[in-house]
Amino acid sequence: MTDTAVSPQMRAAIVARLKDIEAEEQVRILFAIESGSRAWGFHSPDSDYDVRFVYARPVEWHYRLEKTRDVIERPIDDELDISGWELGKALGLAMRSNAVIAEWLQSPITYLADTEAVQQLTAFARDVLDRRSVTWHYLALLERQRSRLAAPEGGIRIKRYFYVLRPSLALRWMRLNDQAMPPMDMATLRAGCDLSPDLAASLDRLTQQKMAAKERAESAGSDPLLDRFIAGEEVAARDWLSRSESRAQPRDWQAANALHMALSRRAG
Repeated sequence: MTDTAVSPQMRAAIVARLKDIEAEEQVRILFAIESGSRAWGFHSPDSDYDVRFVYARPVEWHYRLEKTRDVIERPIDDELDISGWELGKALGLAMRSNAVIAEWLQSPITYLADTEAVQQLTAFARDVLDRRSVTWHYLALLERQRSRLAAPEGGIRIKRYFYVLRPSLALRWMRLNDQAMPPMDMATLRAGCDLSPDLAASLDRLTQQKMAAKERAESAGSDPLLDRFIAGEEVAARDWLSRSESRAQPRDWQAANALHMALSRRAG
């Protein structure tokens, strides 16, 4: 997928931009990935590039009285959207079971990576993510995207339909696997969802339609089989949430601080 989703020329341009950011901001990028539809596996011909990264600052920076933002952003253009989180922010969000950092760590398209750091961060995320919190995340994402599904001409936005389907698949994957870190890309996600042949065929048809259409393409209507799947996973997720016990997720701040310190030292 990476060969067709990102051309060698674009990859080289993105890596060059990331290296410029490291020099300009005096940071070390621990990993940089593609986070949008190109990584998910259903990009359109005119999809932009959504590059996300996690960076570390030297230990000495954390002792300064004056602080800068814990986010690095660059102006968005028609082709490239690039931004990143400071390591401490990423660890704190993981401690609060934020599903986004878990998705970044699993992207199939990587631009830069400190392999050891990625392994440590992935293991940390698996330890601290709470399935209830992640379920609420994907349930809210499903509902929010569904509210934006209608197109101006009365049909539906194909891109938004996928934004509803992906969290639905994530909810199913968590339900079947009883884990809190569903795969990011559609192919791996689907592989763990035990889909019926009819449902898989419907997803394949829609994926082909999406990848051949423009970003703002519309369809006359949705697929009834996929609609039933979405509704069923929403009901199943709410049923599980109503039956599962709400518990305080243990937060190992000592482990988070130790990992932050270790990776920040390597940024010096």
